Amino acid sequence: MKNLLLLSFIMISFSSWSQTAEIYFNKAFNKAATGNYKSAIADYTKAIRKNSKFVEAYQNRGVAKYKLNDLKGAMDDFNKTIELDNMNADAFTGRANVNFMLLKYKEAIEDCTFSLGLNPRDYVAYNLRGLAYNKIGDKVNSCKDFLKAIELGSQSAIKNKSTFCK
Repeated sequence: MKNLLLLSFIMISFSSWSQTAEIYFNKAFNKAATGNYKSAIADYTKAIRKNSKFVEAYQNRGVAKYKLNDLKGAMDDFNKTIELDNMNADAFTGRANVNFMLLKYKEAIEDCTFSLGLNPRDYVAYNLRGLAYNKIGDKVNSCKDFLKAIELGSQSAIKNKSTFCK
């Protein structure tokens, strides 16, 4: 009986240690989907500890940090995502969002442009780049980007066009 109890304890302990990066990622993803970003970040971090090259975990953790206004943390995660996968359009758009919030409009434009080179149907990148162009006083390119974003289905670009392209 004593051996059975010991074996049960060992198996329970092992099962908690054996959670994979994917399990932590899925937990984090579900938490983020409900707006529980702090807890999601903790689980994305656990996933990254299990797999230091888990691109999606870095990217999603960056989004969660951005949602909590941790711009430095979000920038670090988007940079790591790009380091691991420099063809990840969403990471460039994410980093562009951070640059925009940091008032680095030219960097935001560069990141959006790179993202659009990888994914020319990303209306978020067109809309964001339009906002960044507007901030640096380039109304022509700003309005062109809003029009393209609208063509691709962006609702917020409709408002931006009516506000900035009179």
